Amino acid sequence: MSEQPITGALDPRFSQEEATSPGWREVEDRLGAAELYWITTVRPDRRPHTTPLVGLWHEGAFWFCTGRREQKHRNVTASPGVTVTTGTNTWAAGTDVVVEGTAERVTGLDTLSAVAAAYLDKYGEDWRFEANEDGFAGPDEPGGTADVFRVPPSKVLVFAKAPHGQTTFRF
Repeated sequence: MSEQPITGALDPRFSQEEATSPGWREVEDRLGAAELYWITTVRPDRRPHTTPLVGLWHEGAFWFCTGRREQKHRNVTASPGVTVTTGTNTWAAGTDVVVEGTAERVTGLDTLSAVAAAYLDKYGEDWRFEANEDGFAGPDEPGGTADVFRVPPSKVLVFAKAPHGQTTFRF
């Protein structure tokens, strides 16, 4: 049994006539190639918290890690709904992508070793992590572990800028 292809819906309210919907493969390539992402989490008092971070588009989801003392860790533990954004900070060129989903903590040496290898492959030695059963050990977490989270998309918005177009993918 084959899976249905993932297709997006171009929203004519926010799209120029000549705009077309990107293919899902193109969107995944953009997510994978990005060097920097912005994650928005929600504090327990319901105020938003947005911060830049490095991460991965890996196996159909966004992956990130965070130390247990960081604000985003406290937020995601209390309320796992997040948005992850990447793109270009221009009006007339480039593409922005917003991923909406629920952050899920990931454990297990085999899985985390593969994710650590993906970080090393993408970012080089600056982001070398040592995986263990619970997360990543590292210099920023002396004696501790950074937890690893996976965000499978529930909705992805793609904002093209030349021509302007807004495409929604739902999962």
